Amino acid sequence: MLNASKPYNALPLLPPKAEIETKSILRKTIQANAALAELKAYAHIIPNQSILINSLTLKEAKDSSGIENIITTHDELFKAFSLQPQNINPATKEVLNYKEALFFGYEQVKQKKFLNTNIIVKIQELIVENNAGIRKLSGTVLKNDKTGAVIYTPPDDRNAINNLLKNLENYLNEDTDSAHALIKMALIHYQFESIHPFYDGNGRTGRIVNVLYLILADLIFTSNGTIRNRL
Repeated sequence: MLNASKPYNALPLLPPKAEIETKSILRKTIQANAALAELKAYAHIIPNQSILINSLTLKEAKDSSGIENIITTHDELFKAFSLQPQNINPATKEVLNYKEALFFGYEQVKQKKFLNTNIIVKIQELIVENNAGIRKLSGTVLKNDKTGAVIYTPPDDRNAINNLLKNLENYLNEDTDSAHALIKMALIHYQFESIHPFYDGNGRTGRIVNVLYLILADLIFTSNGTIRNRL
């Protein structure tokens, strides 16, 4: 049984043994596919599709960072493009770091057709602007912000973390089961956040991994300025 106060070095590998594609989950999958198809339709309506793609990327950077209480406005973001780096406020700078990391990841998966641990480490480095890399020290815990109670302790054994990341990398890049890509994305995100491989930036890095996996799965694709959907 999971003990929230003890490192979860026995985190199970992917794919999960439990039945995942339940009726309720499949219904949500259909709704998500419909949303992606709607996005595809909008992309084909506008003359310059790169405008939509760049706008969505910036919004994703803003909203994902907002989850981490890194708050800025669209006005501040657009102004930042004409400012010197030293004149950009810290919150806006962090959002722009996220955007840079997202585009870096996109260029990597477009070129290499896979997403591995080294690319993910570089994405996290761009987000937080340090190269501490994968956790080497114990003591990382996730706490309730209001009560301070420990709600989860991720793996802290270096070999366990490396093995879990290798398994995640294989699952992400290989068609190892018949699960729908959107369901696999959810499993990948759960596993990544459970491994919690970095000292900081795990949430933002994990959400970029979501986007890149959707690109690899051809659920969205932007290499020629278009967005596609595949059921």
